[in-house]
Amino acid sequence: MARAAQRAARASVWLEGKERRGGRGGQPSGLDRDRITAATVRLLDAEGLAKFSMRRLAAELNVTAMSVYWYVDTKDDLLELALDAAFGELALPDPEADEDWHDQLRALARGYRDLLVRHPWLSPLIGTYVNIGPNSLEFSRLVQRVIRKTGLPAHGLVAAISAVFQFVYGFGTMEGHFITRSAAFGMTPDDYFQHALSTVTQAPDTADIVQESAELMEARGGNTVEEMWQRDFEFALDLLIAGIEAMVARSAP
Repeated sequence: MARAAQRAARASVWLEGKERRGGRGGQPSGLDRDRITAATVRLLDAEGLAKFSMRRLAAELNVTAMSVYWYVDTKDDLLELALDAAFGELALPDPEADEDWHDQLRALARGYRDLLVRHPWLSPLIGTYVNIGPNSLEFSRLVQRVIRKTGLPAHGLVAAISAVFQFVYGFGTMEGHFITRSAAFGMTPDDYFQHALSTVTQAPDTADIVQESAELMEARGGNTVEEMWQRDFEFALDLLIAGIEAMVARSAP
């Protein structure tokens, strides 16, 4: 418990107030924070968060672990840097563009979902760190500006952001983990889905529930798991946007 509290209370790497390392005499040649961070992202994509270590990263970079510590103090610092680097991949709409808020909100939601699916290790890190790196802040700032365009009253803006982006977080997390688990079994998502469905159908305690759900699953359409996810995501996003529109209309004088 004490260790968990210490981790929760640790200062962000973005607030460390220390001079950025590198450029000093004696440091390992050919390394810098950007290169180390990029290698961290690649390694997390390839092997996942559970297997990540500073020693494994050093081997990937063909340096010693102590060489990495010239540029970051802790593994936590490095993971926080990787988290923000991933957010830098988002293609953000121009808040000044003459574009409808519906389109901009959909673009942000879709981009966030794709990011979570592409990097399944992001989900636990988002819940661990304060996410105040420049790329994360730019994303948050833009989300707020787009939500303000909706016409919702000020007291409802944070709730609207939560409704949309906590939904996207949950959806993208589950989708990314499903893909990762499929790969761990050496299967495509479609094959793994069929295998799981067949297994669950054969279990006496779950067969009835699966049968009851069959109608719903058939009605949503889609010939592949990807198509089913896509239809579910887009319809759910439409529901949320319709809800925002309804609340705007309700608050109109």
